[in-house]
Amino acid sequence: MANKQAKKALEQFKQQAANEVGVNLNQGYNGDLTARQAGSIGGQMVKKMIESYEQGMGVSQNKQ
Repeated sequence: MANKQAKKALEQFKQQAANEVGVNLNQGYNGDLTARQAGSIGGQMVKKMIESYEQGMGVSQNKQ
């Protein structure tokens, strides 16, 4: 049961990241994405994970 919940959460996270970078994802197969689009989604996901980790650790960010 937890496996299905984790998969659903990951799909939602991926969809959110795709929306943030302006890429439209379909339900299911997305093999028609360019490498740039797929990389943008993955990069946005990593960025959000790092931000979440830093917030949890209490790391202050000084953006310029």
